[in-house]
Amino acid sequence: MDSQTRTEDCLGWAATDPSGVLSPYKFSRRPLGSDDVSIKINHCGVCYADVVWSRNIMGDSMYPLVPGHEIAGIVKEVGSNVQRIKVGDHVGVGTYVNSCRDCEYCNDGVEVHCVKGPVLTFNGIDEDGTVTKGGYSNYIVVRERYCFRIPSNYPLSLAAPLLCAGITVYTPMMRHNMNQPGKYLGVIGLGGLGHMAVKFGKVFGLHVTVFSTGISKKEEALNLLGADRFIVSSDQEQMKGLSKSLDFIIDTASGDHPFDPYMSLLKIGGVYVLVGFPSEVKFSPASLNMGMRTVSGSATGGTKVTQEMIDFCAAHKVYPQIEVIPIQYVNEALERLIKRDVKYRFVIDIESTLK
Repeated sequence: MDSQTRTEDCLGWAATDPSGVLSPYKFSRRPLGSDDVSIKINHCGVCYADVVWSRNIMGDSMYPLVPGHEIAGIVKEVGSNVQRIKVGDHVGVGTYVNSCRDCEYCNDGVEVHCVKGPVLTFNGIDEDGTVTKGGYSNYIVVRERYCFRIPSNYPLSLAAPLLCAGITVYTPMMRHNMNQPGKYLGVIGLGGLGHMAVKFGKVFGLHVTVFSTGISKKEEALNLLGADRFIVSSDQEQMKGLSKSLDFIIDTASGDHPFDPYMSLLKIGGVYVLVGFPSEVKFSPASLNMGMRTVSGSATGGTKVTQEMIDFCAAHKVYPQIEVIPIQYVNEALERLIKRDVKYRFVIDIESTLK
């Protein structure tokens, strides 16, 4: 069936130009292939990437653009070759929906680093040549390999943010062995990613210090999320008091900020992981060399570690803090996200409000 003869049976919300304003939009999904899963979307998390591409900030947006890559839903149909997933299963879809499936990274289950580049869940080129459209829609067709099983006792609304915010911090935490009880973790920035780093840190048994630019999130950081300390990063006395006290730092801040003050807080041999995207990273070589420190970057995760994280969250009752919204509120939500006015992840109730 070619695109001309497909029925436009998928309803979504799309941006049609760089204003980024989203409005209802009907389109067609590709037909179910033998390796595909068709998913009725129940909930979709709202990520800053949705702002970036709906407003063409990277300069490569293809309109009409349907955002959303934190997708949770229920399987409504499977292809003839699908074995791991069945109709009725709860599943998630994250930041990518395909890859070459043949390079060393795909073979190792880290498809996000595919040598040909992963096919992004929205604003990518699908295997049929069409532009991928994301989770601000009522269903999606995805290869089985890129779908993750969500245990039936884990609420779908809470599962959605795991597919980007959760895995983005869980991946480097596991890679750098941040699951050692008694170690000291610093988390820079307390948004969608940062609050998940705090939650994982506490379940791993770490002593967690949150760094923020203002005092407004102190009570929630300590009492709701369970952090052990809250530091206003501009308070030089507080910062000096923590010199060489941390084993790990996860930096989720995308705004420009100095790095040397934070590097000085790492113990000898400490690890600094950057998951945010400031415009530049600048620090003194002495911050690195004299402390034998490691600076590492990370972006989401492969299929293997994503499934592991979902199972971990279900087993340990790790739940994101979310604000559930109707799809009709999404433009306001994106504006609030830009202002960092969310605690700590917007999740769209697709099932009840996209009609």
